[in-house]
Amino acid sequence: MLNKATFDFLRDLAKNNNREWFAENKFRYENAKQDLYPLIATLIAELSAIDPEFATDTAPKKCLMRIYRDIRFSANKDPYKLNYGIAFDVKNYGPKTPSYYLHLQPGNCFFGSGFWMPETGVLKSVREEIDYNGDAFVEAISNKEFKSLFTLSQEDKLKKAPKGYEITHPHIEYLKLKSFIAIYPLKEEDFYKDDIVDKLKKAFGAVQPFIAFLRSAVGE
Repeated sequence: MLNKATFDFLRDLAKNNNREWFAENKFRYENAKQDLYPLIATLIAELSAIDPEFATDTAPKKCLMRIYRDIRFSANKDPYKLNYGIAFDVKNYGPKTPSYYLHLQPGNCFFGSGFWMPETGVLKSVREEIDYNGDAFVEAISNKEFKSLFTLSQEDKLKKAPKGYEITHPHIEYLKLKSFIAIYPLKEEDFYKDDIVDKLKKAFGAVQPFIAFLRSAVGE
């Protein structure tokens, strides 16, 4: 479990998103990282036991994403992210690899798995697999374990049928998706309790049929 100070740093950063404040409080950020690493290490062991594609010797430091924003092409010039992003990347991670991601932010914590805004070729492959094998996709997102925790994100979605598909297709609402992300919402308070690892371990197992379908779609 985590210390409250780890989230308090993010709350204060949201009010003081500038380099001067961060420099004066960088020790708090370093303390937060040291608080996060043991949790990440434990989750690495749990995920690698469930998903053989995830390496058990993954370093926690490699999973914790940088807090510094790339502002070169952004209208928002705030230099820092307001969350801790933890990416559990599998072996040979790349554009054709569905991912696991843990997002920690006051008021917005979640665990997500799948493809977020994949490149055109990957999106085409997933849609084709749903077209050919839609019942398997529905089964993956309709089983009891998945439905008890996850929802399929509807954030990125076409208004019309994608090219090559009829609006009457039995799985048209899934074919309209531009991202295939399963979301498990969490609360900040969950991370202060001893059972947070058990919660995420259950989530790792529940999302595996969904991940397996996506891997099959892209030939991974």
